[in-house]
Amino acid sequence: MNAHGHRTEQIRNIALAGHAGSGKTTLLEALLFAGGAIQATGSVERGNTFSDTDAQEKARGHSIDSCLAAVTRGDCRIQLIDTPGYADFRGPALAALAAVDTVAVVVNAANGIEHGTRRMVEHARQRGLACVLVINRIDSEGARLPALVDELREAFGPECLPVNLPADGGARVLDAFFHREGVTDFSSLTEAHQRILDQVVEINETVMGAYLDTGEEAITPAQLHDAFEQCLREGHLLPICFVSARTGAGAAELLELAERLLPHPGEANPPPFLDARHQPVEVRADPARHVVADVFKIVNDPFVGKLGIFRVWQGTVRRDSQLFVDDGRKPFKVGHLLRIEGNRHVEIEQAVPGDIAAMAKVDDIHFDAVLHDSHDEDRIQLAPMAFPQPMAGLALEPKHKGQEQKLAQALARLAEEDPCLRVEHRRELNETVLRGLSELHLAITLERMRERYGVEVLSHPPRIAYRETIAATAEGHHRHKKQTGGAGQFGEVLLKVEPLARGDGFEFVDAVKGGAIPGQFLPAIEKGVRQAMDHGALAGFPLQDVRVTVLDGKHHAVDSKEVAFISAGRKAFLDAVGKARPIVLEPIVDVEVAIPEQHVGDITGGLAGKRARILGTDLQRGGELLIRAQAPLAELGDYATELRAVTGGRGRYSMELSHYEPVPPPVQKQLSESWKPHPDED
Repeated sequence: MNAHGHRTEQIRNIALAGHAGSGKTTLLEALLFAGGAIQATGSVERGNTFSDTDAQEKARGHSIDSCLAAVTRGDCRIQLIDTPGYADFRGPALAALAAVDTVAVVVNAANGIEHGTRRMVEHARQRGLACVLVINRIDSEGARLPALVDELREAFGPECLPVNLPADGGARVLDAFFHREGVTDFSSLTEAHQRILDQVVEINETVMGAYLDTGEEAITPAQLHDAFEQCLREGHLLPICFVSARTGAGAAELLELAERLLPHPGEANPPPFLDARHQPVEVRADPARHVVADVFKIVNDPFVGKLGIFRVWQGTVRRDSQLFVDDGRKPFKVGHLLRIEGNRHVEIEQAVPGDIAAMAKVDDIHFDAVLHDSHDEDRIQLAPMAFPQPMAGLALEPKHKGQEQKLAQALARLAEEDPCLRVEHRRELNETVLRGLSELHLAITLERMRERYGVEVLSHPPRIAYRETIAATAEGHHRHKKQTGGAGQFGEVLLKVEPLARGDGFEFVDAVKGGAIPGQFLPAIEKGVRQAMDHGALAGFPLQDVRVTVLDGKHHAVDSKEVAFISAGRKAFLDAVGKARPIVLEPIVDVEVAIPEQHVGDITGGLAGKRARILGTDLQRGGELLIRAQAPLAELGDYATELRAVTGGRGRYSMELSHYEPVPPPVQKQLSESWKPHPDED
């Protein structure tokens, strides 16, 4: 039991997720009001909601980051995380899934199934999380609720079944799981009750036997709960709930569902924890076992400092206890243990399995860190979540001289908070590049940097992240010999390069026989090879997917030194690559463009002109068309501007890295001719 009297089985952790504009933030307001956590509901339009506390969120009218909140119903604590819906801010939304047991995917009744709906259901299933479909705006004009239920069943399977139903034009919502009587807007409550009961009882043999022998009256509420949560855990049920977040209809019923039927942390599927050998590790929601917690969110608070927000999976975290970060050997003391609710920080004494808490001023803490109190040398880690690759980029420099260090610190802190932000320091180009998921993602980040840290920047498009590789096998040789009056330098290397499969990276193989090159010089040869790979051999871009095998060479008992073999290895490698049909690879991205249907011809034609391959189209409700394509990243530099112009600002797009493939010969020729080799490579 924690300091507020909640045991693990009394906790529910739920993420509100879904497509942008589905009403997640407004739904959070309705749930908090229905649960007595707030005295009045705010609105996104007025900028006074519980979760949108950031100035940019208020100004733009949509969530940018995730927000924590909680409702207490009797002995049950329902912990909620509101997540952003825009694809531009998918990082915080996906990170929140690492902290919950249930995902409530919110669907706009007027718009139906949108891309974000499909994506979040897919993520929930991949993580083994319980999933609930929440149809919001049931009282909106044009909402076709029976048709939408059919569409959900077609999209996600026949296990999608309503557990409650709207009545009186969406003014009320009637429970269909525990009750059987009442008139609804489009379906018999008795029929809905029977369908979901049949679905639930068939998962559990004991419950099924009692049901068949004696009927529904023989099943206890505890048995119903157990069978229901087993269905959720095994993907045998995807409950559909109806709400109007604007009026609050259905909010109390959704909280009742969470309290009575959704899994608590001890019932949910455990996350995939691994040991240092990547073998599964059993983690149980037992407060008496040693601590295992995972950091899913970092906040650099101007008043409190760096906050690490974590979910406790096992054991009990107490204030003043000693914990380790990852495989660190030096423990830190938990000085401040906090509960975060909106922008409020509340000191607590301890956190039990299932609790979401935070600790302040721990320098080593980072996103996805595992906190533990075990002295076991095997590091426990949570299997990494797949985040979209940040492909949009801006090269940055401070607007005012002398702020280089301040810029670096601000970028580091912002990247700590968002798993889909990446900072690259291109030493050879003297260029700092900030990468994100879109132009909007980067623009918001730069606004935050200016407002929080007082750093203004100048920006320009970065060089495209081309790569180089080889298409054939070849050998290379170099003898490095230098005499300077005293002891000289000598090293001779013969090596072979071979292409690897795309994405396999780099392999270094020692095949030297007879001691022609002493073993202590092999690391120096590899260092020289890696230097050449970093600087490029054809057009100045890093090489990848190459195996290098050192075959032979010579050394001198006096003159052979590490520096000689670094140089010999680098130049032998460049010699071999020059004969191995080097090619330049370009990043190809998966592009999804959502547009009004009438613009399809202009958009597909424009994409074709950018060397794109159209993979398919999907017609969404409301006449919106989703176009799926693959295109070279180099061709999409000004695509946001072009899309705005063609669609009158009604189009949007997102992209993720798919793979690398060779550039067309004219592009390769242009890139190689414009490259100025590093002086050491001449």
